[in-house]
Amino acid sequence: MISQLRSVRLLGQDAPVDITLAAGRIARITPAGAAPRLPGGIDGEGRFLTSGLWDEHVHFGQWAQQSSRFDLGAAESAAAALELLAAGLRADEAEPGTHPGAEFVAVRARAGAWTAGITRDALDALAGPRPLVVISADLHGIWLNSAALAARGLPVTGDGHIVEDECFALLREIDSLAPAALDALVARAGRAAAARGVVGIVDLEMRWCIDDWLRREAAGFDLLRVEAGIYPNQLDRAIDAGYRSGDALGTAGRLSVGPLKMITDGSLGTGTAWCCDPYPDGGHGRSLVAADELLALMRRATAAGLDLTLHAIGDRAVAQVLDAYAALGRGGRMEHAQLLRTADIARFAELGITASVQPEHLVDDREATELQWPGRAGRTFPLASLHATGAQLVFGSDAPVAPLDPWRWIQAAVTRARPGEPSWTPEERLPAAVALAASMRGALRPAAGELADLVLLDRDPLRTDPERLSETAVAATLVGGVLTHRTPELGAPEFGASEFGAPEPGAPELSAPAR
Repeated sequence: MISQLRSVRLLGQDAPVDITLAAGRIARITPAGAAPRLPGGIDGEGRFLTSGLWDEHVHFGQWAQQSSRFDLGAAESAAAALELLAAGLRADEAEPGTHPGAEFVAVRARAGAWTAGITRDALDALAGPRPLVVISADLHGIWLNSAALAARGLPVTGDGHIVEDECFALLREIDSLAPAALDALVARAGRAAAARGVVGIVDLEMRWCIDDWLRREAAGFDLLRVEAGIYPNQLDRAIDAGYRSGDALGTAGRLSVGPLKMITDGSLGTGTAWCCDPYPDGGHGRSLVAADELLALMRRATAAGLDLTLHAIGDRAVAQVLDAYAALGRGGRMEHAQLLRTADIARFAELGITASVQPEHLVDDREATELQWPGRAGRTFPLASLHATGAQLVFGSDAPVAPLDPWRWIQAAVTRARPGEPSWTPEERLPAAVALAASMRGALRPAAGELADLVLLDRDPLRTDPERLSETAVAATLVGGVLTHRTPELGAPEFGASEFGAPEPGAPELSAPAR
């Protein structure tokens, strides 16, 4: 355990302080040099201390597997994606030991922003008899060539594009690794997350991930606090096991039962988000659950002690979810809340609904929004308007849809722009302090008595050029007073070693394309 963080500065302040830690919490904060020096302390050398960051929406196992797959995120058209795929297939086939019939999986195809789509015939022309799978960036759609369809026992017909529930089922098959292989990737992803200041995640993996996390903890994983989510097809299992949201799992105090997540509509990128106004092709997207079924599930889960988080992207789906919460008579969370009717913005605070938003989708979905939702940009991700009404905002990545890097989503919320580009609906930009607060569960300026889930930064994000927030460097991350990340520049703890959770200080992040 780290006993002290010496000579650190709280955000927005210049005078250095010493932070004394005990039993996983902040015991006291004193002017620098006023407290006795304790064994196991670290000299912060004037760096800035704040609460550790949380990713409130991540699919952690899928994100961990991201680095092993071919990335199409840079493709700005179907033609560009096909060119990248051709090059990727050639490179893969040149690798020693590549089996000619091995399935080739590509990810992060942003087809919602393309004027033309991928076809099965085009994939067949590229790969021939080799199974080829292309996964949409939003994880709501997947394309398979004829060989991949046949290999998975699916009809070799149509354009090979499979969406929503059928897509989710296929993704579970594709993502099914042996536990040891998956856990090795998860450990790497955990080190990368800690290196960016992340202390906790809400894991909304679509598989039953409670047992996964119990297995990882038993094997020594201790880098993050984890809330393990549950889906409706797992509800009976959760109820039979007596799981309630917030219940501790395992023995280390870092794992707990998360919420029940329900998906009520599709996504923008796949053209299935359920909207009041039509898409250019005339459709309105998809409702994935009827209103009466949704409310019945919500009541059953609530009676069993499970918190709720409901996926809603289109404005019609958002309205349905708000109506369901009103009928339920209690608050909860909504995931994404991407497109809102103006009249619904104030309802979040009125009903006690937390908007769990992924701000990097602001910049990733900009072209798709203008193409698929023309004239609706002013109602897309209305973060400042939600904040102004008193609604609670919490932020995450939705990794692997976007990289698990809080500084990227914080910058997106503050600038609403890619670097060097003009702001998109600038009236909805957030102050850095608000974006930071939405990215952590502790205070911007931690106080005595709070959990020692902390991050030490080389710059003060409240005083940083907004366009450089994503460059914020993390010198150290602590979970319950235990180091999970430390850069070599920080130096080792003085007067004795600490319990150090991360075996590789300064471990590199998972690969992800630059914006």
